[in-house]
Amino acid sequence: MLNLASALIGILSLIIVIPATIPFLGWANWIALPILAVGIVLGQLSSSGRGGRNFCLVVGLIAVVRLSLGGGIL
Repeated sequence: MLNLASALIGILSLIIVIPATIPFLGWANWIALPILAVGIVLGQLSSSGRGGRNFCLVVGLIAVVRLSLGGGIL
């Protein structure tokens, strides 16, 4: 159950991260990162699988790379 919740949180964060790849919308990644952290914790607590956690980690990696390219703001 926690794995499913983690995957749903990852999908919600992905919906935020995709438009944040557009220039001048990089600030939205700062909103997605705390949500992703909750998804990663829930995925880690899950005993059934690790797919939700891994999905959140990939989305988080995309967000962090985008933030680093924009200097943390753009």
